[in-house]
Amino acid sequence: MTKKSAAPKFERIPPGERRALLVEASIACLAKGGIQGFTVDNICAEAGTSRGLITHHFGSKNALLAAAYAAIYGKLLENLDRAEQAPESIDGLVGMMFADSFLSRDYLNVWLALWGEIAVNPALQLEHRKNYALYRERIARAISAFARGKGVTIDSYDVATILISLVDGLWLEQCIDQSLLSLDRAKDLCRRTLAAVLAAPG
Repeated sequence: MTKKSAAPKFERIPPGERRALLVEASIACLAKGGIQGFTVDNICAEAGTSRGLITHHFGSKNALLAAAYAAIYGKLLENLDRAEQAPESIDGLVGMMFADSFLSRDYLNVWLALWGEIAVNPALQLEHRKNYALYRERIARAISAFARGKGVTIDSYDVATILISLVDGLWLEQCIDQSLLSLDRAKDLCRRTLAAVLAAPG
């Protein structure tokens, strides 16, 4: 008589920790396989949980994807909160925007997967709008402080939009081919661009 294999046993942990575990597993799956790797089976295998827990904690796979996006953006916002404590430092702001806790090559697949999915995923679009607004707000506040210190009149939100786009583009380029653009060079280009804007007359 053949024995049936025992069903996997899942450790009982607090709901908040379980949600965080599923989010981290989702990010790991995106890093390994892009959006194609973001499957219920892969996520559950990575987290060591049963399939039903995704629905139980998030309601849907799309909601879990939005939560993963919010978690990635949360690291950006945490770093910028630190930058606001020293708003006189352009180098500090640029360095924190390029921090490898969320803009390392390990995160390239994650960001590419999320950026590509935003265009077709309404839940992710909403999460993007919310987090991008917070991100731009924090950068704009730091830029406004720089401008006041130099006696320059600028639209800090417009400058923040430009700086975010510059960081995203340069980071992507240096991830693709570091022989063409190093990370230090990318940071220097951002510093020089921001310094030039702040030196311009109002």
